[in-house]
Amino acid sequence: MKQDRILVIDLGSTKNTDIAREIRSLGVYTEIHPHDLTKEELDNLDNVKGIILNGGENRVVDGVEIDASEALYNYGVPILSVDHKGSDKWPEDREEFIGLLERFVFDECKAEKNWNIDNFIKEQVKVIQDTVGDKKVLLALSGGVDSSVVAALLIEAIGKNLVCVHVNNGLMRKGESEEVVSVFGERLGENLIYVQAKDRFLSKLAGVAEPEQKRKIIGNEFVYIFEEEARKLNGIDFLAQGTIYPDIIESGTKTVKAVKSHHNVGGLPEDLQFELIEPLKMLFKDEVRACGLALGLPESMVYRQPFPGPGLGVRCLGAITEDRLEAVRESDAILREEFKKAGLEGKVWQYFTVVPDFKTVGVKNHQRSFEWPVIIRAVNTVDAMTATIERLPYELLEKITDRITNEVAGVNRVLYDLTNKPTGTIEWE
Repeated sequence: MKQDRILVIDLGSTKNTDIAREIRSLGVYTEIHPHDLTKEELDNLDNVKGIILNGGENRVVDGVEIDASEALYNYGVPILSVDHKGSDKWPEDREEFIGLLERFVFDECKAEKNWNIDNFIKEQVKVIQDTVGDKKVLLALSGGVDSSVVAALLIEAIGKNLVCVHVNNGLMRKGESEEVVSVFGERLGENLIYVQAKDRFLSKLAGVAEPEQKRKIIGNEFVYIFEEEARKLNGIDFLAQGTIYPDIIESGTKTVKAVKSHHNVGGLPEDLQFELIEPLKMLFKDEVRACGLALGLPESMVYRQPFPGPGLGVRCLGAITEDRLEAVRESDAILREEFKKAGLEGKVWQYFTVVPDFKTVGVKNHQRSFEWPVIIRAVNTVDAMTATIERLPYELLEKITDRITNEVAGVNRVLYDLTNKPTGTIEWE
C-alpha cells in the first residue's frame, strides 16, 4: 500500500522536525523538503496529500527572504502556511497545535492513517527488491542500532544476496562482536565476513595520546580494512549505509547551517563504484528501533546505548594500552549489568566508564596498591547539546564500586563524574 504523504517545506523554521514527528505520530507519513522543490522533484513523490509552508526565524538567506517555489504553490493540494508572509504562527497551546494539524491533515487533505512500521517495512522491501534485483549488496555491519536494522531489513528483502563485513577492532564493548555473529551468522552464513583486527588497530594506536589523532587513526584503519575486504569480492553492485533522518537534517539544510557532518562508512574511496542503498534515511531514531523490533532483532541490540565511532578507544584516556583497555571493557560491563538490575536501563540516556592514564595509591589484600581509577559517567539529554547528570542512589554506587574494585584487574578506586554539559562534554575525549 502506498502511504499518503504530507510535505513540510523548510522556510526557515527550527521546528520542522517537531512538525514532521507530530504528523507521523498521527499515523500519516511526512517528509521535510527545501523551499525550492522543483516540479520534477515533486512529481517523483508519491501520494502527496498536502503541503505545509513552515516559516520561521531563518527565513532570510543571503539577505533575501526565501519563498516556496511556484511548483509548490501550483501543485494542486491543500496548503497550510504558518509564520510565512504574514500568516499566523503555530499555537503555543499543545492541544490547539495538535488540533490544527489534525484538521489540516485529515479534514482538508483527506489523508489516511496508513503510516506505520509494518507498512514501512513492506514498502522498503519492495523498493529494495526492485532496485537490487538478483545483484549483491555490501554492508559494513558495526553492531550498532542503525547498521543492524539495515542488515535485518536487507535480509528480509534479498536474503543471501547481502554481504556484511564486521570488523572487530578490539575497541568494542564486552560481547558486542559475539552478539553480531550470533544474531546474523546463521542468516547470512558465509556472507558474514568477520575480520579480527584487534592487533592491527592497537599497533597503529600504540603511544598515541591525542584524542583527535586517535579518532583519525581508528576511522582511517576501518576504511582501509573495509576497502581491502570489498576488493576481494566479486559481483557487488550496491553499498548499504545506516543513514537515518537526523543524519541528513544535522548535515545542514538551505536555511540552517550544519550541526555536524555524517560519514556513515568513513568516506570510502570513489573508485569502489557502488550504488548507494539507504533504506532508513527517512526514519527518526525511535522509528529505527521500532523497525528493528518488528524485524525480530533482540532488544539488547535495538536499545543499545549511543556509542562513539572510535569505541572504547576514547574511553581509554590517553595512549591506549591493552590492559587498561580491558579495564574499561570489564568495568563498563559491570556498570551496564548493575544499571539493568536497578531498573535504570532505558531510563538513563547514556552511562559508561572511562579509565585515565594515571595510577593512584590504594590498599588491596592488606597491602599497598598502585593502580588505575575508574570514572563513571551517567547523563540525560534530549539533543546531546546539553546534558545533566543522573543522581544515582549511594547504595547503587557503593555496589558498583565494590564490584569494580574487586572484579576488574588493575583498579583500586571508583569516581563519579558530577559535571553537567556544559561545562563538561558527554564523552571525556
